[in-house]
Amino acid sequence: MSLDALKLNDQGLVAVIAQDAETGELRMMAYANEEAIRRTLETGWAYFFSRSRKQLWKKGETSGNTLAVRSVWVDCDGDTLVYMIDPAGPSCHTGADTCFFRRLDSDGNFVNANGEVAEPTLLRLERTLQERKASNSGKSYTKALLDAGPTKIDAKIREEATELGQALIDESDERVAAEAGDLTYHMLVGLVLRDVSLRDLLAELSRRFGRSGHDEKNSR
Repeated sequence: MSLDALKLNDQGLVAVIAQDAETGELRMMAYANEEAIRRTLETGWAYFFSRSRKQLWKKGETSGNTLAVRSVWVDCDGDTLVYMIDPAGPSCHTGADTCFFRRLDSDGNFVNANGEVAEPTLLRLERTLQERKASNSGKSYTKALLDAGPTKIDAKIREEATELGQALIDESDERVAAEAGDLTYHMLVGLVLRDVSLRDLLAELSRRFGRSGHDEKNSR
């Protein structure tokens, strides 16, 4: 399939969704013509076409908030693209990380979601843990763990890892999922304590694609 096979609209454009290649977060949506798509593929930077200014534009050319494009995907109908990107800084012109920070309520009204954005589950959990870390309240379990420090978190991670291992041996799939959830939660608490982001973790996993697990282990 070539660019000629894309189903452009009557303005010669296709919709483009920019999605964080590591976290899965949807960053923004814009339009691109064939020239913008070709420029994106040639340079590895996100280019779009402005419908209001009637011109090509590179994301972040003036702000510095660029989108490095790892790959470009096309949907089954050929009328929508996904740029899998590595964002540098906020992606929304408002200064927000993502353009999707409002939701529709049951009546169809736009609602600011009190700091929440449309994001995958693990990112939402990470943000909740960071909020607990910054809180002055001592009532939450997360805050108590963070205040107790790395030794306490280490003990909980070891405990939950043991319980997951046992569940894998002789418990139900539901129990395996539950124990894996407990382990993941405590692991993320440890990362938040150390200010290691979920994106850092996912980038490390991404780096290992296409590399033998034996080679990876031996390189440490």
